[in-house]
Amino acid sequence: MKLSTNFVKDYVDIDVDVKQLAEDMTRVGNEYDEAEKLINATKLIIGKVVSCKDHPDSDHLHVCKVDIGNEVLDIVCGAPNVREGLKVIVAQVGAQLPGGEIKKSTIRGEISNGMLCSKAELGLDSKFLNEEDKAGIHELPEDAPVGGDPIAFMKLDDSVIDFELTANRGDLLSILGMAYEIGAIYDKPVKEIDLSYTEKGENVEKTFSIDVKTDNCKLFLAKKANNVTIKESPDFIKNRLIASGIRPINNVVDISNYVMLEVGQPLHFYDADRLGNKIVVRMANPEEKLTTLDNVERTLDINDITIADETKAIGLAGVMGGLETEVEETTKNVVIEAAIFDSVKVRMTSNKILRSEASNRFEKGLDPNRTYMAMKRACHLLEKYADAEISQGMCVYDTTDKQEKIIDVEFKNINDVLGITIPKEEVLNVFRKLGFKVTSNDTKATVTVPTRRLDISIKEDLIEEVSRIYGVDNIEGKLPVLTIKPGSVDKTYREIRNKMIALGLNETLSYILINDKDVHKYTLDEFEELKLLAPITEDRNTLRYSMIPSMVKIYEYNKARDLKDISIFEIGKGFFKKQEEYGENTKLCALMTGDYYMQLGETKQVDFYVIKGVAEEILNYLGYENRYSFVKKENIPEQLHPGQTAYISVNNDIVGLIGRLHPSVEENAKNPVYVMEINLDKLISKRTGKMKFKEISKFPIIKKDIAFVIDKDTTSLEVETNIKKAGGSMLEAIKPFDLYMGENLGENKKSIAYSLTFSDSKRTLTEEEVMDKVQKIINFVCDKCKAEFRK
Repeated sequence: MKLSTNFVKDYVDIDVDVKQLAEDMTRVGNEYDEAEKLINATKLIIGKVVSCKDHPDSDHLHVCKVDIGNEVLDIVCGAPNVREGLKVIVAQVGAQLPGGEIKKSTIRGEISNGMLCSKAELGLDSKFLNEEDKAGIHELPEDAPVGGDPIAFMKLDDSVIDFELTANRGDLLSILGMAYEIGAIYDKPVKEIDLSYTEKGENVEKTFSIDVKTDNCKLFLAKKANNVTIKESPDFIKNRLIASGIRPINNVVDISNYVMLEVGQPLHFYDADRLGNKIVVRMANPEEKLTTLDNVERTLDINDITIADETKAIGLAGVMGGLETEVEETTKNVVIEAAIFDSVKVRMTSNKILRSEASNRFEKGLDPNRTYMAMKRACHLLEKYADAEISQGMCVYDTTDKQEKIIDVEFKNINDVLGITIPKEEVLNVFRKLGFKVTSNDTKATVTVPTRRLDISIKEDLIEEVSRIYGVDNIEGKLPVLTIKPGSVDKTYREIRNKMIALGLNETLSYILINDKDVHKYTLDEFEELKLLAPITEDRNTLRYSMIPSMVKIYEYNKARDLKDISIFEIGKGFFKKQEEYGENTKLCALMTGDYYMQLGETKQVDFYVIKGVAEEILNYLGYENRYSFVKKENIPEQLHPGQTAYISVNNDIVGLIGRLHPSVEENAKNPVYVMEINLDKLISKRTGKMKFKEISKFPIIKKDIAFVIDKDTTSLEVETNIKKAGGSMLEAIKPFDLYMGENLGENKKSIAYSLTFSDSKRTLTEEEVMDKVQKIINFVCDKCKAEFRK
C-alpha cells in the first residue's frame, strides 16, 4: 500500500516528517519498505526561455537564455519542443536528480549552466507521462511564477510511504483506514468524508435490475449517473493517483480508482448504453469466453464469479471488467457497481488472470458499510467533476451483517497478558484514540468495534490493540518464569534428539510440503491429503503425512553430490485429514546408508540390523525394554523391500516401522538404503512405568553358545522368546551373533547362533547347573520351534 501523505492529510491534521511518520507507523506494527518524497530532486526552479537559438555546431541542440528570476542562465538543450517564451523546469548547477548531479559543462563549445527538465528526469515513471512529456521537456502553463518552486506549482510536493501490511489489516488498504491509524498514534480526530449529491430524474429501479444467482456475492449495489462529461481529471486527483502508483486515464475512470484508494472499496463503471437493463451475477459456465479490458480473450471455468448481462459474460467479479462495456471518451451514461464478492474465489481468479489493486482489497475482505459509503462518494465526485446527473434510487442486493461487534475485556486480563500494569484510564484512552465506542465499570470495558475493523473479533484482539497504541516500547521485557515438569513431552523430544546424535546420526530439517504424488508413499494408513489452495510451486503443494519422502529427497540431494555415507534423522510433523478430523502428529524419522561409524577406526556397512539396533536403542532409552517387538507382515508399503521390512509394535500396537527401500526406489544407489519412522505421539502415550533396576552381580558370569537349524520362515524373535521361557531367572542375556544359510542345511532352512549369559546375584553358578539349564533350553526350543540343535 503506497500512502500519499497529502492524501491522508485531507482527513487527519498532522505536521510530521515522512520518515518520522513511517517510523511511528512501524512502532504500532505497520512496517514500510520506503519513505521518500514523490519527486526526490533538489535545486529546481521555474524559468522562462527568453531566447532560443540553434547551436552553431549541432543539428538538434539549442542554445537558450533562461530567466530564473534573479539571473539569466545560459543552458544548452536538445529537446525538440524548447522555444522562446516557454515556461520550464530548470535544474540549477548542483541539483541532485535521480540520474545524478547537474554540473556546469561545455557542450560543443557552448557553456551550459543547468538543465531544462522533463518529468521523466524528475523521477516519474513513464506510465504517468503523456506523449508530450515523453518527447521533450515539460511545458509549464503561462501562469507559472518565474523563480518559484516547480514541484509545489505542479502540486507534486508530496511524500510516499510504501507499506508492507499484514494480511489481517485490510482496513489499511484505504486512506480513511490509514487516517484512523495515524489519528490513533497522534491522538487526532478523523474528518468526515463528503458524501453529498443531488438525485435527479427517473428512479433507476424502474429501468434497471440486478439478479444474483450465486452465494459468492454477498452485496451488490447499482446506481446510474447520466450525461457525464469525459475529460481530464483535476490535478489533485491525478497527482494522488500518481503518488499511489496508479496511472490517470480520464475523470470518470480516475474517480473509480480515487474512491477505491480513499474508502478501500473497489468500484466498476459500465457504459450504460452498451450494458442493457440488467446485470446478472453468476458463476461462469465451463469454457465460457470473455474479452477483458486488456483486450485479451479469457477462458473461464466454474470457479470464476462472473458479471453478465442476460446472454453473456461482461466482466470478472473483483478482478477485471469486460472490453464490451468499457467507459470510453464517447460514454454519456454510466452504471456504477459497488459489491462484495467471496474473497477466496476472487483470489483464485486473480491468480490466473491478474493481481490488481482491486482484487487485493476483495481478497482481504470488505466492510459492507464502506460499500454504501463508496457508492455515495462516487456519486458526489461524478456530479462535481464529471457534470453527472445522478438518478434517483439504487438497485440493492444485500445479505451482509452490518452489526458492530461488542466485546467485553477485563482490565486484569489485559495486564496479565501484557505482563505490565496499565491504568484503566490509559486503556480507555487507547480505545478512544482508535475511534471505538466504549463503556466501562471498575473491572471491565465493553467495546463496540466498528465494522471497518474486520480483524477484531475476540478480546485478545483488543488486548493487541492496547499493546500497539499504548506502545510496545513501553512494555518492560521480563524473562519468563516456567515450571518444567519432569517427563514433559518437549523434554522427551530433546532427550531423543540428543540420543540420536550420540548414536552418530546427523539432524536435518526438511520441508513439511511435498508433492501430492508422494504423500501416500511409505504408509498404508488411510487419510485425505491436505493440498494448498495456491502453492508457490507444484513440487511442494501438499502437507506431508509420512516424513520418509522428505528424508528420501535429502538422500537424493546428497547422493547427487557423490556423498555415499549418510546417517540422518529428524523429529518433525506429519499432517492429515481423517473423515472430518484434521490433525498432526510428531514423528521420529531416520535414513541410513553406506558406512556407519561404530567407534574410532571402526565402521560397519549399514544393513537391516544396524537400523534395527538404532530403533532398539531409542526404545530402550525411553523405558520400553521388553515391551516392544519387531513384527513382520505380508502387507507393507510398495516402496519398501518385502523381505527386509518390519513394523515396530509396543504393547501389541504398531507405532512405527523399519526397513530397506525397495530396489525400484533405490535405483542407481551405491548402497542399500534403510529407513525408520516412529510415531512419537503414539509411542509416548503408552506411558512407561517406573524404571526397574537390577543390582550388578558381584559373582562371575558364564557364557554359552548354542545354534539351531530352523525353518526359513521362523523368526529369530520366536526362538529368543522360547529361550527366555526355558532359561528362567538364571538367564541374564541373549544375543544372536551368526546367521548361516547353505545347501548342507537343506532346502528352506537356516541356522542362527546365540550367545547366552548366565548369572546369579547371590552366588557363583556351577558348570553343571548351567549345562543342565542349557540342555533344558535346547529341548524346549527344539520342541516349540520344530528346530534342530546344531552341534
